[in-house]
Amino acid sequence: MELLSIGELARRTGLTVKTVRFYADRGIVPPASRGPGGYRRYEPAAVARLELVRTLRELGLDLATIRRVADREVTLAEVAGTHLEALDVQIRALRLRRAVLSAAARSGSDPSEVRHLRDLARLSARERRDLIDDFLGAVFRGLDGFAGIARSLTPEPPDDPTPAQAEAWIELAGLTRDPAFRAVMRSLAERHAADRDPTALRRDPVALVLHEAGPAEAAGIDPASAGAGRVVAAVLGRFPVRERLAAQLEAARDPRHERYRQLLSVVNGWSAAEPLAPVLGWFLTALRAH
Repeated sequence: MELLSIGELARRTGLTVKTVRFYADRGIVPPASRGPGGYRRYEPAAVARLELVRTLRELGLDLATIRRVADREVTLAEVAGTHLEALDVQIRALRLRRAVLSAAARSGSDPSEVRHLRDLARLSARERRDLIDDFLGAVFRGLDGFAGIARSLTPEPPDDPTPAQAEAWIELAGLTRDPAFRAVMRSLAERHAADRDPTALRRDPVALVLHEAGPAEAAGIDPASAGAGRVVAAVLGRFPVRERLAAQLEAARDPRHERYRQLLSVVNGWSAAEPLAPVLGWFLTALRAH
């Protein structure tokens, strides 16, 4: 059987002589014998062994594990499965780190805000649930008949979020802790509760306006026109208290409310939320004009 010199082995594998000697010294690719002058000689099978070693090193395996695989003390499948699990953990951690950095870069956060974002990203599933329960409790506490609406506002981030979902969760979680945003949402809920009529089925005013005014706004109808006046009349026929209607719509088109809906859609993997501001703004202008 032809034995290979260390130089020939390096040439066949594309490695340097120094690298081959490094693996040989650690017993991963031991020489078959030594020639005159003590020069190392290797069996042809060492080429395939070195190819395996190089591949496993590129995949991040440590030398001790590589030697066990090469010596068939453990199977490659067993090692691959273990390292795959570890890699999944690292990927999740990197996604969260990326989400924090992205949120910090977008908002121009100072160091204390970055720490706050990091803490939000590290919340456990139970801590996330507690945060959202506290937020929804502050918004709907003491108000009856809002269980369905509360469910529709509940973020449910997956265990393995995409980068976009991780970033959206961090921003959304920050919003839920904002006292000013909580006050906006509480005001919206209280107005909605006050406008309910237990003796009649009345459509939610925001949904009513979107339904009636959406086509007119999309068609570019002038809010001061007669056509817009007919839209206003149709809405007031179903919701006749003009001042309370305007207050409800102003609260609903608050940018923070709009942003929450957008982030919620991303976190939960829903279709993008329909923007409220253009239609509500159009209708409020028409309401003032008529």
